[in-house]
Amino acid sequence: MKKEFLPGWILMLGIGLVSMFLSKLIVIGGKNPIESVVIAIILGILFRNSGLLPRIFLPGIKAFEKILILGIVLIGASLNFQTIGSQGVKMLAIILTTMIVSFFVIYVLGKIFQLPTALALLLSVGTTICGGSAIAVTAPLIKAKEEETSYAIGTIALWGFVAILLYPKIAQVLAVTDVNFGVFAGTAIHSTPQVVGAGFIFSDLAGKTATAVKLVRNCFMVPLAFLIAIWYSHILNDKNYEGTRVNVVKAFPWFLFGYFLLAGLNTLGYFSAEGIKAFNTGGKFLILLGLAGIGLNTVFSTFKKVGLKPLLVGFFGALVVAGCSILMIGLLI
Repeated sequence: MKKEFLPGWILMLGIGLVSMFLSKLIVIGGKNPIESVVIAIILGILFRNSGLLPRIFLPGIKAFEKILILGIVLIGASLNFQTIGSQGVKMLAIILTTMIVSFFVIYVLGKIFQLPTALALLLSVGTTICGGSAIAVTAPLIKAKEEETSYAIGTIALWGFVAILLYPKIAQVLAVTDVNFGVFAGTAIHSTPQVVGAGFIFSDLAGKTATAVKLVRNCFMVPLAFLIAIWYSHILNDKNYEGTRVNVVKAFPWFLFGYFLLAGLNTLGYFSAEGIKAFNTGGKFLILLGLAGIGLNTVFSTFKKVGLKPLLVGFFGALVVAGCSILMIGLLI
């Protein structure tokens, strides 16, 4: 662990503890209506955009995913593969269909709005696979310009953030089941932190389901990157793009092994009920800190640089992914 991360992580810890206190303090009708994860995100946003954040906190804030990933691995101990059972094939069908249909629809939308080909592809892959991570992996493969990469990441971050706050509340009003919302969040929301946040805002079971579905979805990041590199070289008919390689070691989400290893051990009965509870409690707390990091990394001024067209494509793209996911869930689950 780098020492420069400590101030930012301590700040995230402080926001997490305060958000837990406030969520218990706010009582309406005998219930606590505002989840601690929502409060953590809002507090992070307010602090970051107040202009009062010292630079010493920035390295740790930018490294928020390190804490979030550890939390995700720990909650793997509460997943039992037997509970998925026959639903596994259906979930895979939902993931693949949503990804494929949404990718091409969003790409076409980008061309309709006359976006550069590289930017249209980045918005497609960012929306359908894994947000900023997928964009960062794909951008070098298609020789995307720096501003195109920044625009795509900014657009995905904005609509993913909106999804965290709106989707769980809309689903609760519509009385969507925990599992269905988990599958929806895992297939329709962009990046892993956003999926985990929305899932746990809805319910504990929805959060675990969403995380499992999203991590399966992440496995397609590297294969899709290869296909995009090949496709893009044919679009431009440019030999300079031939031989472009994907850095598999850097691109692959290796923490998947930790998550599924703990899930496998739990399925085989190696963990006691107390152990599972301890893993789950620790994981959810680290996820809370990671979501505070999402808020602290949300800088509204950056969205002004994106421009209207990418934002519109990102908005319609988010609707396409959500609509496709809902349709597939309605057909298969």
